[in-house]
Parts: sequence; structure tokens; C-alpha cells
Amino acid sequence: MSADDIVPDSDEPPAHHGARGFRNPPGSAPKNSHFSTILRFLWRTRHVDRRPVAPQGFVLSKSETVQGLNAHARRDSVTWLGHASFLIRLANRTILTDPFLGDYASPIDGVGPRRFTPPALRAQELPQIDVLLLSHNHYDHLDTRTLSALRDKGSLRAIVPLGLATTLHDLGFIDVVEVDWRHEIGIGRDSNAPLRIVAEPVVHFSGRGLFDLNRTLWCGYVLEGGGKRLFFGGDSAFGPIFTEIGQRHAPIDLAMLGIGSYEPRDLFRFSHATPEEAVDMARALGARRVLGMHYGAIVLSAEPPFEPPERFRAAARTGGYVDDDIWLPKIGETRAL
Repeated sequence: MSADDIVPDSDEPPAHHGARGFRNPPGSAPKNSHFSTILRFLWRTRHVDRRPVAPQGFVLSKSETVQGLNAHARRDSVTWLGHASFLIRLANRTILTDPFLGDYASPIDGVGPRRFTPPALRAQELPQIDVLLLSHNHYDHLDTRTLSALRDKGSLRAIVPLGLATTLHDLGFIDVVEVDWRHEIGIGRDSNAPLRIVAEPVVHFSGRGLFDLNRTLWCGYVLEGGGKRLFFGGDSAFGPIFTEIGQRHAPIDLAMLGIGSYEPRDLFRFSHATPEEAVDMARALGARRVLGMHYGAIVLSAEPPFEPPERFRAAARTGGYVDDDIWLPKIGETRAL
């Protein structure tokens, strides 16, 4: 087996492959997409401020971002670009996750949810990328305008859930690998690959229009290299699947988990965790440190936009994490792993 082979966990037909699309893992909260629920959500959020003011210092300047990246150029590190977008430096490679670096999370520029804080860097300003990780196809995670502008499309390796390779090829990417849950990719010159990436189940859904619900897969990723192990959760609700992931991969050195877009619960409990549930995820994963993401960029839900970090910090303290192990970085901030 070469280091670039994909290794499935089992040869049995996967239970999450349904006739009408992909399904969440067993024990996940059932989806509530009743029209009445959606109408209540629209009514309850009709006066929500879509352009709130971020706390002072929440976004670093571009020069501060670049300075931080340069200072950690030879160290394993994590840089928050905003929302679920990160630059991860691990095993001498630079990994980019869910790059949403545009202004609108929608199919049409100028329409739909708009950023109220800028990304740390735009696509053209990123350093050289070796690996691109996509968790699912929602507009705030798979931004075609950002992907089209990446300079390294012809040289990087893109790892995407099932059903998304065609989209990436159409955008000009050459080396694209689709993964199912629990499939593993090793990136390196031999079977002892210095970077190991495993796609893992999470509790969410996919779709970019009215007629493609769950036609492509969603996942989180375990990244292992340089003696460190990270978990990138993409979007997810809480569920028993996280205990299973922890049993396979614990200890996790850093769990990067969504903590925003959770209200009202009758609509979002099947797809987004509360800050307290994110801490439960981290504990189930066996995570030594926790990082809160997926807030502070666009308004997608009804909770106050900067409530998530306050609740997350409080829940993590209650859950036994000390402050040094509770990461709530500024947009543009780089932290050493």
C-alpha cells in the first residue's frame, strides 16, 4: 500500500448511503424541516441585526496576521482566518480548511448572508497551500469564488466528501480525492506518511439548492502528523458518534469545533451544536484542548452573535478545561500547537 492510498474501515455497504441521499450516523437527532418551523424561524429572526459590530480587537490587521504566520513558519500551528477557515501547519505542510474568504455566503455575490467581519486574508493573499480540506458543500464552507481564486489549484491536493470531486474539477483543481466516512489518506513518500488524514462522521446535512438535499456527503477530519493529532469538525450537532470517534483516535491534542448558529433549537439541534454541546463533543473526543469556531463572521441564526464564545468558555471551565486549553483566537491569530 502506498502512502497515497485510501483505506476504508470496512468492506460492508455503508449504512449512511441511502437511496434518497446520505444519512446521519445512528443516534443523531432527527431533522426538523417542517415548513411551520422554518416560518417560525423567519418570523423570530426578522429583526436580527445582520451587520453587528464586533468587539474591539476581534479582528487582527492584515500586517499582524502576516507577522504571526511568519513567526510560526517553521512550527506546527493553527491560524484562524474566520468562520470555519483555518491555515493549519502540520508535518511541514500547510492545510487550508473550508475556505470562505468572500463577502457573501450565497450563490450570487451581493445577495444572501453577508460578512460583518472581514477574513484575515483573501484567497490571493494566502501562503502556498499543500492540502485543501472541505467538510461539506454549504455556501459558508464551500465558497466557489474563494476556491476559484486560490493560486495553488494545480498543485495542491484537495480532499472532499463523496460527491464533490466534479465541483472541484470544474473549478480547475487537478488532484482531487473523494472520501467516505472512516476513509484514510496518507500524504508522503512512503507507507509511514508524515501526514495522515481520516474522514470521520459528523451530524449535519448537505445541499446548495432546492433539489440536492443530502446528495453529497459531509464529514469532519482527524489530522495526525509530527506527533500531534487534531480534529476539525466542520459543521455538526452533538451525537453519540463523537464517543466512537474518541474511542478510535483519542487523545486529540486540539479539537476545532463549531460553537455558533444554534438558535432556535427546534430548527438547528440536528445540525449545529450549542457551545455547551461543543464542550461535550470535545470531552467525548478525548480532546486536551478545545477551539471554538463558526461564529463572528456572518449571521445565520438568532442567538446574539458574540454569545457563543462566552458560553463556550464557561462550559469548558465547568467541563474541566483550564483557560490555557480553551482557545478562542482572534481572526488572524496564529497559535503554536
